[in-house]
Amino acid sequence: MSIFTGIRRWYLSTVLRKAKIPFELWQESLTELVVLKRLNTTQLTRLRKLSGLFLREKQFTPVSGLVLSEKMKVQIAAQACLLVLNRNLSDFDGWHEIIIYPDAFIVDYKQIDDAGVMHSSERTLAGEAWGRGPVILSWADADPAKYHSRDTGSNVVLHEFAHKLDMLNGVANGMPVLNQDMLREDWTQNFSCAYKRLIRELEYGHHISIDPYAAQSPAEFFAVVSEYFFMSPQHLQRHYPAVYRELRKYYRQDPQHQDLKH
Repeated sequence: MSIFTGIRRWYLSTVLRKAKIPFELWQESLTELVVLKRLNTTQLTRLRKLSGLFLREKQFTPVSGLVLSEKMKVQIAAQACLLVLNRNLSDFDGWHEIIIYPDAFIVDYKQIDDAGVMHSSERTLAGEAWGRGPVILSWADADPAKYHSRDTGSNVVLHEFAHKLDMLNGVANGMPVLNQDMLREDWTQNFSCAYKRLIRELEYGHHISIDPYAAQSPAEFFAVVSEYFFMSPQHLQRHYPAVYRELRKYYRQDPQHQDLKH
């Protein structure tokens, strides 16, 4: 073993030791996180390490009077790191802040139309992710206590951090940076067909199987199906099997089974 390898191992072990989440806090934080119930002991151990490093690297900023506890921070970190459990934590590099409001927040949007006229509008949001900027969350919507059943496909934390993964290629467009063993053609075909199908179902007033917000754009479709992939995998696999297969390869996980691949 070279001296550089020894120094690197010492550095990593020191960082991990300092970033380690206390066991009692970790256990308390997990009790309400239904999305993690499928993970086995080995996976939870890895998730705890990743979450500790995530907490060390990111700044959590409560606003509008929110009192942010350590438990709340751990719960956000654990859900974010679930997305990269078998990927790389470096997928979340390039930005440093998570802003948390106590409730839904209002964002003022400005847009110039084809005639050069500026239009302003306000939107009330539960979460938002900026390209090289922060992730913004409403705790009223992110609080895991609101997810009483694992059958729900909704999870604003997973949604916004999926956007962050999508933005690794510079823009949120539903086409994240794929793993080397994945084919861009397969992803494009399967996601495009599923997205167009959802649009058609909405246009003709047919019953739809996922949150209609997914029809807003390919980026929102990716974020919404990522929520379902972890929160209600059986539902997503049943209604969008090709999308489920692509996400299984992308996240290197199969939430329908405990034996996730490492």
